[in-house]
Amino acid sequence: MTDVVSFEGAPYPARLDFAHADEVSRWRPLVNWLLAVPQFVVLYLLGLVERALAILSFFFVLFTKKIPDPIFDFRVMTYRYQWRVITFAFFMRDEYPPFTFDIGPADAGVDAATVSIDRPGEMNRWLPLVKWILAIPHFIVLAFLSVAVVVVWIVAFFAVLFSGRYPRGMRDFVVGVSRWWLRVNAYTLFMTDDYPPFSLT
Repeated sequence: MTDVVSFEGAPYPARLDFAHADEVSRWRPLVNWLLAVPQFVVLYLLGLVERALAILSFFFVLFTKKIPDPIFDFRVMTYRYQWRVITFAFFMRDEYPPFTFDIGPADAGVDAATVSIDRPGEMNRWLPLVKWILAIPHFIVLAFLSVAVVVVWIVAFFAVLFSGRYPRGMRDFVVGVSRWWLRVNAYTLFMTDDYPPFSLT
């Protein structure tokens, strides 16, 4: 995957990928969602903490222009954990996601599903007040893309069930939409000031 370049000429600070072969066991679409239940429980608890830390992040940026590294790193870990669980629950792989909580902005690469978000340093204290407005065009596009992802998942369900392969184009589309969502979330939830690109890559 080629990193999308931000306005500053560097790769966009929030990155998501999935490096895995197309082959998936045919029975996976029938059971992965059930096997992932323990992971969803953990993810729910992590999500509660992450949402509280997102609120704290708003005030940290507003008053100090910085997010403390432990808060930022925990939030990145939660997004990373979520992506690993999603790729398994929606039968994109056979391997069970690890119960690991690798805190840090850079993904250690222990799993095929990866998420990294660069620490932003000093941020614009006023942008948190308007980011959600600036991101409205993204939310509109992503609403349509998310509906398309549901259709793709339904088609992929039968493709894996009968062929044992997750069609590469469909998988790339799901990964691309997930990548786009991560960038928009990182922007609107105070983890970067770089405006996200309108791109699946």
